[in-house]
This record gives sequence, structure tokens and C-alpha cells, in this order.
Amino acid sequence: MKRIRCDKIILSDSVFDGYLYVNDGKIVKLGTEKHSAEEEYDFTGSYLSAGFIDIHTHGGGGYPFEGSLEDVVNACNFHLAHGTTSICPTVSADSFDVMEAAAKNIGLAMKDDRVKGTVIGAHMEGPYLSAKQAGAQCPAFITPPKKQEYLPFIEKHASIIARWTYAPENDEGEELAKTLRDHGILASAGHTDAVYGDMLRAFDNGCRLVTHLYSCTSTVTRDHGFRRLGVIETAFLLDDMYVEIICDGKHLPPELIRLIYKIKGSDRMILVTDSLSLAGTEETHGFMQNTEFIIEDGVCKLPDRSAFAGSIATADRLIRVAAKQAGISLIDAVKMMTLVPARLMGLKTKGRIAEGMDADLVVFDEDIRVKEVFSRGERVLRLN
Repeated sequence: MKRIRCDKIILSDSVFDGYLYVNDGKIVKLGTEKHSAEEEYDFTGSYLSAGFIDIHTHGGGGYPFEGSLEDVVNACNFHLAHGTTSICPTVSADSFDVMEAAAKNIGLAMKDDRVKGTVIGAHMEGPYLSAKQAGAQCPAFITPPKKQEYLPFIEKHASIIARWTYAPENDEGEELAKTLRDHGILASAGHTDAVYGDMLRAFDNGCRLVTHLYSCTSTVTRDHGFRRLGVIETAFLLDDMYVEIICDGKHLPPELIRLIYKIKGSDRMILVTDSLSLAGTEETHGFMQNTEFIIEDGVCKLPDRSAFAGSIATADRLIRVAAKQAGISLIDAVKMMTLVPARLMGLKTKGRIAEGMDADLVVFDEDIRVKEVFSRGERVLRLN
């Protein structure tokens, strides 16, 4: 039994002053009474929250999630040092064979004891995207959905695929969305030029998330003078549509983050890093598949500086930006990186501090600097 004392335990709707008891990887009690325990930790003066959950990241620490099994393990453990105890490694658009091989390595990492946190499953970001909204994705690999390609893979490996980002306007008959729904995989609209009708059909067939809202997502357009809602406006209109945002303080200005928060609220808004492999390194130049990028001003850019190409953020930075720059309460900022992604991804024992939940815990200071991390009740990181 472990006893944790903290005067600033962040719950889903409040900050609690008391004790947390952990046994066999689970939170067994939360209260104000002091009981006996074999191990004791005192985090008075610091914050204690549920472990962060990042459902969109391409790597970190110099390791890409599209690489070898060792790359996946090392990237997961890099993000753990920034409080991410559950992670959804992302595979960018590439030839389908290469994407499939990367997903299989992520599947192996899900069972690898060297990963100190939890690998939720692979996030396939492509190749079924919109060429018009490619962003930093390599246009050479973007293609309409090919059932003969994705169906055998999904049927064989549904257990290792957590989510799939696609462009709904190219999904004829919503066949991909239906296949994902029927296999328990989250369909997410991203890198898409969809209009309201496309999004509504996708929503009716299981699409419940918009990938990095405002980044490679369509807005209002005109057709012979008649205005049509894009992905952004449809996401605002549909109450049950979740949105994720790259809250690194670069992709979206603080006032736009506040606007999204005002419209969607903390229950349908998720913070993601969309970090590339060079996050946490001193490198200033790299490649994502065949797409070259540079790092400048704390963000990844295409070499001609025409657009961003991903982030070098970590989860602690997202919460810092939301709370310190966008003016969102720390409770809600943490909630959007814990409880909300856990709910969307079906992680029933993660995302909040409560009895019966996994003891995935992060200790951080007033500046949202991570000091300690626990994964399933075991201390896996301690920083001085």
C-alpha cells in the first residue's frame, strides 16, 4: 500500500486536499484520514493529477513512431517524462505497406515491458486524406480509401488500431467509416475539405472527432453564392462531436483557443501535441516521410515557411499554454488532457483520480513542470 499526501489533488471538477491510497496499481481510497501504508510520499505544495493522455503524436526525443520497435519504445518513454502515461502513437501517410509495418511495431510496443506507460493503440493519420488539405503530409501518398487495402488490415489488426484520421468527402458510401465503427476503431475527420453534408454523414456513421481543428480543416465556402459550412463550423454545430487542438501556443493563438473552449466546452475538447520525432532535441531540421521541415520559433515549419509542419510540444507544455496563456482554469486544462481523451477512447480506468481507477499520476509545480510520474502505481520518474 502506498500513501500519497498532497494539498492540491486535481479532480475532474475541483482541487482536493488530502490523501490518496494506491495498491496493486489502483487507486483504492481518496480521503482526509491518514491510514497506515508501507510507502509514503508527500507532495505538499505541488499539484497531483491523473496521468496525461496524448492521442496524437508522431514521436519525440529523436525517435519516430513510424520507426522500429525500439524507436516506439523510446518515444513513449520520452513523453512519459513529460507526464504522458497513456499514448496513441501516430503513423503518417505513406505507402500502405510502410504504414502497416509501423502499426505492427506499435502493436508490439503495446505488450513490451520496456514501455513504462500505456500504449493505447496506433493512430493511422492517412493515407485517405484530402490532397487539398495535405499540410505537411506527403501528397504522393494521399489516396481515396481502397477497401481491398484497408479491410484485410483492419480485420486482422483491429486490436492494435485505436483511431483513423481520414477525409470524409472521399469516403464513398461511408464504407471506411462504417468499417471502423464496426471494428471499434475511432473514426476522425482530418486533413479534409469536407462540407456540412459530408461531415453529417460521417457523424451518422461513427465519426466522433475532428483531428487538429483549424489545422488542415475546411471552413465556410461559397457555391454559386450559397454558403456551405465546413469542418470547423460543423464541429461547433454538432454537440457530440469532439475536437482536438494542438495547444502549443503556435498553431493556434490564445484567443482562438479560448473561442473553441467557449463553444465546445471542456467536455468535448482535447489537447494533443502532434509532436514530431525531434521534440525534445536540439535539432533544427528533419523529415517526416518525404516531407522536409525546419524548427523555428518553437514550432515545425515547411522550409518555405508557408505552413506549420507539426509541433515539438510535450503534454506539460499544452497544459501550460491552456492555463497560463489562454486563461482556461487549470482544472479544465488538465481535464482536456486526461478525462476527456480517456472517455473518447474508451479508457474506462484512466483519466481521473478516483477510487478504482488506474494509479497513473503526475506531480507538477506551479509552472506545470513535471516532477514525478507514476504508472499503474509504480514510480517511473523522479526529477530533482
